[in-house]
Amino acid sequence: MLAAMKLHNYFRSSASFRVRIALELKGLSYEYLPVHLVKGEHKQSAYAAVSPSNLVPTLETDQGERLGQSMAIIEYLDETHPQPPLLPADALGRARVRALSQLIACEIHPLNNLRVLKYLVRELKVEEEAKNTWYRHWVREGLLAFERELAQLPRGSYCYGDTPTLADCCLVPQIFNAKRFNTDFSGLERTMAAFDTCMRHPAFQKAQPSSCPDNEP
Repeated sequence: MLAAMKLHNYFRSSASFRVRIALELKGLSYEYLPVHLVKGEHKQSAYAAVSPSNLVPTLETDQGERLGQSMAIIEYLDETHPQPPLLPADALGRARVRALSQLIACEIHPLNNLRVLKYLVRELKVEEEAKNTWYRHWVREGLLAFERELAQLPRGSYCYGDTPTLADCCLVPQIFNAKRFNTDFSGLERTMAAFDTCMRHPAFQKAQPSSCPDNEP
């Protein structure tokens, strides 16, 4: 009998949130294993044995294999559990969804994740409000680019079409974090419409930070 999958993650981590959404969309059960980033648990030897990069999330498959990087994990889940699909059936559609997803995962998120913000404060001695201004600037710049990309696509309920895709798995966590920093969402009509649609879906609700066992105020 195969063991259940395990997800090493942190409730507030955008990358972890993406994977939780994908697991919920596909109706896959998993064991939730919290790794507290603020307390530095990802740098301790116990987790280093799981993730050499000291990053979350890490998925342990039901065969005991370990996978890092949220985008790779979600594509693995999509290939091994194809229903419902998180990427379109056609090559052009898949490229469009991957481009939207990477705009968030590769362009917005790296500038604003926890270790970058900590470095700004601890090493560069950036004041708290200046750090928050940095965050809001780069997130808004990225989301405006995302909105412009959506404007080139046929209108759908979600980011791409009328079913959730990898792009929605990336968008929702980014909006959650942007809200924590009081980011300006004006002019993001299609982006926020897609977010609102997602948040009416039970899978996105179950995956959100407030539903996680390690959630903190």
